[in-house]
Amino acid sequence: MTVTRLDVAVVGAGFSGVYLLHKLRGLGFSVRVYEAGDGVGGTWFWNRYPGARVDMESQEYSYSFSEELEDSWTWSERYSAQPEILAYLNHVADTLKLRDGIQLDTRVATAHYNEVARRWTLTTDGGETIDARFCIMATGCLSVIKEPDFEGLESFKGPTYHTGRWPREGVDFTGQRVGVVGTGSSSIQSLPHIAAQATHVTVFQRTPNYSVPAHNGPLNQDSLAVWKANRAENRHKERISSGGFLSSNPNEKSALEVSEAERRAEFEARWAVGGFAMGAAFNDIASSEEANALIADFVAEKIRGLVNDPKTADLLTPKTYPFATKRLCVDTGYYQTFNRDNVTLIDAATTPITHITPTGLATTEREFAFDSIVFAIGFDAMTGALSRIDIRGRGGLTLTEAWSEGPKTYLGLAIAGFPNLFTVTGPGSPSVLSNMVVSIEQHVEWICDCMAHLRARQADLIEATQEAQDGWVAHVNEAASMTLYPKANSWYMGANIPGKPRVFMPYIGGVGAYREICDGIAARDYEGFVTAGPAGA
Repeated sequence: MTVTRLDVAVVGAGFSGVYLLHKLRGLGFSVRVYEAGDGVGGTWFWNRYPGARVDMESQEYSYSFSEELEDSWTWSERYSAQPEILAYLNHVADTLKLRDGIQLDTRVATAHYNEVARRWTLTTDGGETIDARFCIMATGCLSVIKEPDFEGLESFKGPTYHTGRWPREGVDFTGQRVGVVGTGSSSIQSLPHIAAQATHVTVFQRTPNYSVPAHNGPLNQDSLAVWKANRAENRHKERISSGGFLSSNPNEKSALEVSEAERRAEFEARWAVGGFAMGAAFNDIASSEEANALIADFVAEKIRGLVNDPKTADLLTPKTYPFATKRLCVDTGYYQTFNRDNVTLIDAATTPITHITPTGLATTEREFAFDSIVFAIGFDAMTGALSRIDIRGRGGLTLTEAWSEGPKTYLGLAIAGFPNLFTVTGPGSPSVLSNMVVSIEQHVEWICDCMAHLRARQADLIEATQEAQDGWVAHVNEAASMTLYPKANSWYMGANIPGKPRVFMPYIGGVGAYREICDGIAARDYEGFVTAGPAGA
């Protein structure tokens, strides 16, 4: 049996895996990236449903580590669509000559730590064995879909689709009756496109989501010129900001300390700008129920103004959780789509779906006939990809066992009991609450610096201590408890997956503050970690 021996095995070829390969090669490590798909791109390879696009300014959602990359690529839209982001990542792979280090169509099935050799043994679905000193999980936070588990699913005679696994050739819904299950981000983005084709679309909503307008369009060339002229300063500001992006333009005032007229003007101005600027209208939106209720009322008013039918508008207005405590969605024409004669909204909270039938689906109230069904039901976020690999650390402890009460990490980077294993933007880091590319770059650079440090000291092992991990988990939970986020049954909490522990997974302390913490730990000789090696380091 052939065994591939490496310094570093990387799992996943999205933004994280691509940068890891480039960075580690530059440091002289032998490294290979293993990717289940047949192309690079990660989330942007798999999520190709109609309307899929980034929810922040394109130029901010890109790598900053290379001037060559920044100068050789120009985005076409304010919020770039999936095909353009995927083309960008392929451009990066080609420009940096990375393709020979990426093994496609290869799913890692197991990763077991050998305590004697202080190395990881990985196996793939093709029967390959990889022996590596370090294993880095660059598997992404939104890469494993929540599978539909409705009774009778196999009996449906027509095609079914999941927004997270859309056919590459696309789908033509012309002349079809389509059922869309779910009203999260992927439904909000895809529904206007599906409704423009289908004869009729019936949308089944269990919980409405807050969405704000994108006001998308061609990238403003004057704004782009200003961005490029101040690019170095802008990138620095991103790294020390709270969310890792500047377009939110956070307001440091409290919503409760200004007049009603000033508050209204601020809300209106941000609604006109669109995107995540809305969530940063005042500094206490995420922490004060009173302040949050003010913006929730404003958005509810906007929904009523966009949706003609009062009953439909009421159903589309969230009432059971604070504004933006679920991922705030950014849309193009979502609410207006419900004004179409060929779109119907069903309240699946009042009349739940009971089962799928051969000709459609049934609720507690009636049956519906469809030619196709689209499941826009989201992901097993943050931990899903890791839980699907048989990962075992010291003493054969599985990651599933270690995380039976919810994910526990040190910094979202390392896990006690799993030496030489790193996770990029894992639970306990800002990850999904931030500009993912900024957070990915910070993690990749920290991990690579750590590995170079170990090599210089002739150390071959690094592991988070249980004490440090316990302290970090407590800090993450304390930070979350000071906000309104835990009040929502969101995928941040794992609440969308039956049986998943209800724990707020990302770190809410902010990108800049988190970076300072990580840098301080490294500067203090990797405080909270133990290292060992031939030199006794």
